[in-house]
Amino acid sequence: MNITVLGTGYVGLVTGVCLSDVGNDVACFDIDTEKIARLRAGNSPIHEDGLPQLIERNLAAGRLRFIADPVAAVQHGDIIFIATGTPAGADGSADLGQVTAAAATIGRHMQGHKLVVQKSTVPVGTAQRLRSVIERELQERRVSADNGSDPHAFAIVSNPEFLKEGVAIDDFMRPDRIVIGTEESDAGLRAREVMRTLYAPFNRQRDRMLYMPLATAEFTKYAANAMLATRISFMNEMANLADQLGVDIELVRKGIGSDPRIGYSFLYAGLGYGGSCFPKDVRALIHTAAEHGRRLTVLEAVDSVNRQQKQVFIDKIVQRLGADLRRHVFAVWGLAFKPETDDMRDAPSRAVIAALLHRGATVVAHDPVANASARLAFQEDLGSEPALLERIDYTDAPMKAASGADALLILTDWTSFKSPNFVALKAALKQPLIFDGRNLYDPAIRGQGFEYIAMGR
Repeated sequence: MNITVLGTGYVGLVTGVCLSDVGNDVACFDIDTEKIARLRAGNSPIHEDGLPQLIERNLAAGRLRFIADPVAAVQHGDIIFIATGTPAGADGSADLGQVTAAAATIGRHMQGHKLVVQKSTVPVGTAQRLRSVIERELQERRVSADNGSDPHAFAIVSNPEFLKEGVAIDDFMRPDRIVIGTEESDAGLRAREVMRTLYAPFNRQRDRMLYMPLATAEFTKYAANAMLATRISFMNEMANLADQLGVDIELVRKGIGSDPRIGYSFLYAGLGYGGSCFPKDVRALIHTAAEHGRRLTVLEAVDSVNRQQKQVFIDKIVQRLGADLRRHVFAVWGLAFKPETDDMRDAPSRAVIAALLHRGATVVAHDPVANASARLAFQEDLGSEPALLERIDYTDAPMKAASGADALLILTDWTSFKSPNFVALKAALKQPLIFDGRNLYDPAIRGQGFEYIAMGR
């Protein structure tokens, strides 16, 4: 099949590359010409395991191309995925500017029938909004309907993504479900069959296709992320209470996770959730409810707990070392919002490190892959306070960060941090003090002379 993907962010790039890997002819479009040039050279702009190899392989095979020409992009694909960003607006709503711009581009340049697939996470009703945008563009072109083909013919599909950063390739290639939202019409039924054919290579072991109306598919994505975010905030509230009661939240996690009705996933206490999805999607769902005269009080609490959780960790540091941190150097292990990615969007490290710097501290940070993206993130956050930026340093080795530090902070649970040489770590630190925001270690390390302060332990 000839496929176009509009947008080469996380979702768009993974979608385009994986679809090309099973034999489709895929064109990925982006308005960022520098990014397109990097991708043409085989360089991935994001860190995702296996992605560079897939890009290289499919570029070489001629099944994958990266283009900055919108006309060529729209005319190439019989199926056009919209995978542009939906950043959060100031009021928490999803900013649909990029999505509607992509739809307008389709309407402006399409010839012949197109199946338009909305892949970005968007509020309920967006697919119908995109239909209106495309139809308006087509009407403005005043194309005659009797020229041999009907350029007005198109169908809209909602196909939300359920990719986890760090394992996105595996998630796409071996999905646990494929949600397809279509219009309730003959065109919608035909669109279902096209999508079934498209996803057949990923659907061989068992039928993972879930068909539903457009709005239901859009809502399903938000509901899924909201549920996962709720589990995280619930465990963080339990952890905060566990600290007051002298209870080890890790044992509690095992005790409740063993119940098959609950399970272990997303039950880890820590600094809260971050990344490109959970924070903005929870707030967008709250905003959608408010537009319809309702309050989602559970999700409001989920969002509030998540915002406060970074402060809980900062309070632990202040309680132990005092409010004035001007003479303290902190080693930080982990900057990305989660392991196996360099994504700094809503990373807890941004709030924690900024708070330390504002209290006068110096920070020496290490992340296995996110040092460069973290540097850009802190320049964005603290660019108006250059004196603070001067007190952040980055290093390529965890023990270099720890050398001479007054305390070690664990902010991302990278596998490489889980079993350090504790003898060497104790020798490197000025004092054997660890603030563990991810509960990586067994509190038994206190028996090795460490002062260990974690979340609910």
